[in-house]
Amino acid sequence: MINREYIDNNLKKDMVLYAVTDSNLSAGKKLEKEVEKAIRGGATFIQLREKNLDAEGIYEEAVRIKEVCNRYNVPFVINDNVEIAVKSGADGVHLGQNDMEVDKARKILGPDKIIGASAHSVVEAVQAMNAGADYLGAGAVFTTGTKKDAGSLPHETFKAICEAVSIPVVAIGGVTYDNVLQLKETGMSGVAVVSAIFGADDVCVATQKLRKRLDDIVK
Repeated sequence: MINREYIDNNLKKDMVLYAVTDSNLSAGKKLEKEVEKAIRGGATFIQLREKNLDAEGIYEEAVRIKEVCNRYNVPFVINDNVEIAVKSGADGVHLGQNDMEVDKARKILGPDKIIGASAHSVVEAVQAMNAGADYLGAGAVFTTGTKKDAGSLPHETFKAICEAVSIPVVAIGGVTYDNVLQLKETGMSGVAVVSAIFGADDVCVATQKLRKRLDDIVK
């Protein structure tokens, strides 16, 4: 069960392989089934991020995916939408810089939900932590095709973000099995990926390979 004690003591280990959904990459397949394959392959955290669905569609997916995540005891958050996070019973929400403020989301969600925040600089990272974020997603650390407006974040800046905060930081943006070794010794808690998992022909195998590599470099 996710609660404040769990978040404070266990969240870091849940950040190793953070899978972010994109149903466009799973055309013709049930998203909850693809999520289950990712979890079976070693994904430790799931975010529902569906830009092409309306609120009702996101809610319906959230209910299905939450059931899968509960079965495997994997934390599950909703991208951007605090209302759907509450309604679906998700474990929390991930907020971008242009979404609801972290402190406002905390007042709505209470202490026992996970709040993640995006950060593109040390200043943004420290502000999000001080406002009550439980973890940060920082990037884009590599060129990415899933977020067209994401600028590149130098690895030196990413490392500085990791060093500046006391909460877990995951690298986001264009991370693959081939380039993830470039992030070794940055202080990250893990990586958040979309295409590297859900764009693969075999989601489970792709997740297994990436998880094995991460276990060698994330301490």
